[in-house]
Amino acid sequence: METRIQQWRTGTGVRVLFVERRALPTVDIRLTFNAGSCRDGAMPGLARMTSNLLLEGTDHRDAGDISQQLEQHGARASTRCSRDTAELNVRSLSHDAHLKPVIAELGECISGSTFPAAALERIRQRMLAGLAQQDTAPMEMVEKAFTAAIFAHHPYATSPGGEPASLQSIDPDALRLFHRRYYVAANATLAVVGDLSRQEAERIAEQLVAQLPSGEPATALPLARACPAPCVVRIPLDAEQTHVSIGQPSPPQGHEDHSALHLGCHILGGAGLTSLLARRMRVERGLSYSSASRLTAGAAGGRFQMKTHVRNDALAEALAVLRESLQELLECGPEADALALARENLLGSLPLQHASNQDLIGHVSTVGFYDLPMDHIHHFTEQLKALDAQGVRDAMQRHLDPASMTTVTVGPESAINAVR
Repeated sequence: METRIQQWRTGTGVRVLFVERRALPTVDIRLTFNAGSCRDGAMPGLARMTSNLLLEGTDHRDAGDISQQLEQHGARASTRCSRDTAELNVRSLSHDAHLKPVIAELGECISGSTFPAAALERIRQRMLAGLAQQDTAPMEMVEKAFTAAIFAHHPYATSPGGEPASLQSIDPDALRLFHRRYYVAANATLAVVGDLSRQEAERIAEQLVAQLPSGEPATALPLARACPAPCVVRIPLDAEQTHVSIGQPSPPQGHEDHSALHLGCHILGGAGLTSLLARRMRVERGLSYSSASRLTAGAAGGRFQMKTHVRNDALAEALAVLRESLQELLECGPEADALALARENLLGSLPLQHASNQDLIGHVSTVGFYDLPMDHIHHFTEQLKALDAQGVRDAMQRHLDPASMTTVTVGPESAINAVR
């Protein structure tokens, strides 16, 4: 059954999406700002550092006070920053005696964060340590290089975690300017799921965002475009295996071909051991225990990606298998059995993705932030049911071009320099 999403706007103009669920006496809340790393500009890491410091102190409370107030009422709050969004996530008991003080505390934090110097240095060192760790992890290295290569000069190209030099240059003034520009009502979406009536949800929504200035929405991003020619990025790393990513930008969230592309990608490498890549790479050739494809979507574009890690001496064969498998799917379309199995798998997993309030809040927030139809899941489900092999092939041919894809390899020089 389709989840009923109610929506309205607060007095300050924040769009609210609400789902009433009475099974448990809890409420999940996600306040989303169009303030992800795509807004970093010349200072990579600024958006994530702002997000990380949001609950570290106000004029009246320090981080310890804030944490103690939340714990006293059994609530949990966290922040997260991706390329598109900066989020405040809250889980609380729904009884007014607990929920009201929690919302009051967090409402003051989101509008009145002061970015204390001591907290800034602590978060800076934590982010720098994270970057240092990523620089020695092949999976992180290939992901970062792949994203930078396919998005090139687009704002999505920079990592949300920033770069060491940029992180060192961020000061409280830069954080305050970013916060003042993007943490405003016109740039926010609020999702609420749980044990509340519509009237109660309206009240806590007003309370949470009452102190936000009206502001202006963030400017729209240009669409990400595929590179006109293939690109190969080789990153030397002394390791027993080589990590590989192949792909390109894909259509943005809400595109009419998303369901067909999603199904095609699932057939190619998203359905575990039954997928085409798993069969070709693992079962038939024993090249890799882990080969997959995935499709993501953002406001200005997504990523189509095939990835694996293989023995260094098997790299050339693995690259050939990945590319040939995709080419075959583009030329011939999926086999009937593979299409039916992938469709059944996707349709069967959808209810589980929204089984809990914490699962559902992600869906509701996505619908609000990307301005998707209120019946998005129903529409997506009906599209999956209606798709045939021709529809999947046509969509993949429209948006995926092996001749312009980027290949990133991370491994020993002797292995990565020997292949194209």
